[in-house]
Amino acid sequence: MKAKKIFALACAIAMLLALGGCTSGGSSSSSRSSSSSASSKASSSSSASSSSASSSLSSEISDLFDDMESGLDSSLDESASPTMSTDFSEIGALDSEALGWGPGGPVDSENRSQGAIAYQEKYGKYDAYFIAPSSEKIYLTFDEGYENGYTADILDTLKEKGVHAVFFITMPYAKEQPELVQRMIDEGHIVGNHSNKHITYPSLSLDEAKEDLMSLHQYMLDTYQYKMSVFRFPEGNFSEQALALVQSCGYKTLFWSFAYKDWHTDNQPDPTSALDTMLKKAHPGAIYLLHAVSSTNAQVLGDFIDGMREKGFVFSDFA
Repeated sequence: MKAKKIFALACAIAMLLALGGCTSGGSSSSSRSSSSSASSKASSSSSASSSSASSSLSSEISDLFDDMESGLDSSLDESASPTMSTDFSEIGALDSEALGWGPGGPVDSENRSQGAIAYQEKYGKYDAYFIAPSSEKIYLTFDEGYENGYTADILDTLKEKGVHAVFFITMPYAKEQPELVQRMIDEGHIVGNHSNKHITYPSLSLDEAKEDLMSLHQYMLDTYQYKMSVFRFPEGNFSEQALALVQSCGYKTLFWSFAYKDWHTDNQPDPTSALDTMLKKAHPGAIYLLHAVSSTNAQVLGDFIDGMREKGFVFSDFA
């Protein structure tokens, strides 16, 4: 029960008692049936003004009980998305089939991956994002499994261009690169949770997956006083059950609608070809996944940002 509703209910009952509309058997804050009875009695005594006021308040109390029992919280926060139950028995009943993710396949008239749109419609209820709503807003994300010497340059370029990104880090990265992690935080980027051990979550039990997720969460709180709120599944491997678990921990899950083969450090794509690919696959609501271990990405990032802006896109902060 929400605190605001409890307060509203207590105030209403107090006003009703003050008006003298309650008898010893008329109304009780612990019983909806008693409240309904008080409302009925008060409405039948229309001759007295206090009874009329009591009837109105009793009706409001009854409505409050109805609202609580039906689970409606729109009056408190209309923008809040539903959150999955933290009850493992409920989450465990969901599909645990492991699903891989990559935004290949056909695109629509806006160059948007139809697969990303379909997954968004199916799994968006778990605060999961495969693609953002169709608009000029796009989002830039980097995966940081380990440091390969390019993150400082990437941060320099982002600062120069006035762009914020999401950097997904693992526990080893958080421990081994404190200066870079602190710089990400200080310069307004989001530091995302990419798991503790980079293990695919569908292969873990619910308890194991939660422990992995929250161990990095707690480390960031303790070490950097930073509260993580965005998660990316290792290798993009997920299940409906794992999505619900992550949501129950207070996280949003961020996938991507663009990625390319940029993670092989000893076989980096040609910068000119890479930039051409990144620009040609631009689309409204794009979520770009780039790997920070890539020398190519570090080299073309500034031109990529300029090129996307020339196309009319706006780099936005993920919230």
